[in-house]
Amino acid sequence: MIHSKFATIGFSSAVLLVALQLSVSAGDKVGVGVNPIDGATVLFDGSREMLDEKWTYWKGPRFASSLPIKWKIVDDPVDEGTVMMTDDPVAAGGKYGTADIVTKQKFQDFRLHVEFLVMKPGGNSGVYLQNRYEIQVLDGDKTSHGMGAVINETPSPYEAYNGVGKWNAYDITFRAARFKDGKRSELAMVTMYFNGKKVHVNQKIPQVWGGPFSGLDGGNDGGRGITDVPGGLKLQCEGHDVRYRNIWIKVLDLKNAETDLTVGK
Repeated sequence: MIHSKFATIGFSSAVLLVALQLSVSAGDKVGVGVNPIDGATVLFDGSREMLDEKWTYWKGPRFASSLPIKWKIVDDPVDEGTVMMTDDPVAAGGKYGTADIVTKQKFQDFRLHVEFLVMKPGGNSGVYLQNRYEIQVLDGDKTSHGMGAVINETPSPYEAYNGVGKWNAYDITFRAARFKDGKRSELAMVTMYFNGKKVHVNQKIPQVWGGPFSGLDGGNDGGRGITDVPGGLKLQCEGHDVRYRNIWIKVLDLKNAETDLTVGK
């Protein structure tokens, strides 16, 4: 189910969320609990049916699991409803790349909303745009490899993080890399809100970090050999208990190199 922020949480939490949303302009639809904007496609509504319908494993060079997806559907630890849990035995011990899931649909430019909850200190996962560019989910890390960072490209906006055991939201406008005559002419670019706070603005992303186990093009020229191929939204399984809910996306066509848009549009 899509979580209405007033239907599924107590009064005091609702007041807090209203205050949070007032920190951005009234036209913005960002933060924990927001419903899909007009024209958006729901990628995960809390159900096993949607998980199996719209997602699959990323069969990268380290893939070690098998369909059906082993991630569990569990009760929301905070609100009503059900959520997905990054739990696949093959990833135990932090063996990244062994059991990541990715949408069957592939994307170029888009507006994305995804909510996550880290259950224990040090919890680790990641949101991969186009199955290339990682927005980090890593509790306790405030470096450029830490929570909310465009990994290895920006500092962690850790001050926006709600902490362990609480829901967090990434609202992202992404523009894919552009190509001319087969060569990359413009870098990928992202603007992101973290729990309603704008933390990255028109951030350019020159490469894929993490090597061939991390995603598309990670093994091409040290991650710098980006190809003109759309990719899915990927969620990382690192053997940690991280939960996801309320994931939706709207396909865009951003002609200009600009992602700092009114996110409600």
